[in-house]
Amino acid sequence: MHAAVTVRPARAEDLADLVRFNVAMARETEGKQLDPARLEHGVARVLADPARGRYFVAERAGSTVGALLVTTEWSDWRDGWFWWLQSVYVVPEGRRTGVYRALHEHVVRAAREQREVCGVRLYVDRENRSAQAVYQRLGMDRARYEFFELDFVLGR
Repeated sequence: MHAAVTVRPARAEDLADLVRFNVAMARETEGKQLDPARLEHGVARVLADPARGRYFVAERAGSTVGALLVTTEWSDWRDGWFWWLQSVYVVPEGRRTGVYRALHEHVVRAAREQREVCGVRLYVDRENRSAQAVYQRLGMDRARYEFFELDFVLGR
């Protein structure tokens, strides 16, 4: 049996873990090598300015075992905010043990409590079938939209 998972807003002292998690997530899911200095600066800016987003961390037995970032997007069609889940990461030993479920349920509960939030979204690599299965088990539906981008930093 695993110890309980608690979820809390990230703090400045979580910076190193959040950077480490993002580096690992980009390498594991997309085969991308992130610039640690740029990443650290970007994460620090989020931690210092909630308008940019909000990180949440999951802890178990005093260790940080997962995290995700919530950013917002206004929907004129729905007259409300979508909360986007980004930078999702769970340490390997925490996978399939309820860590992501705790993060997900915490954020969805918080979103439902905000009158102007109209939904929760995320994007996932099309090859990451295991993550897609997790999101579907947690009640998320595959959207009808494809994702396009011009990436001026990491490129294609």
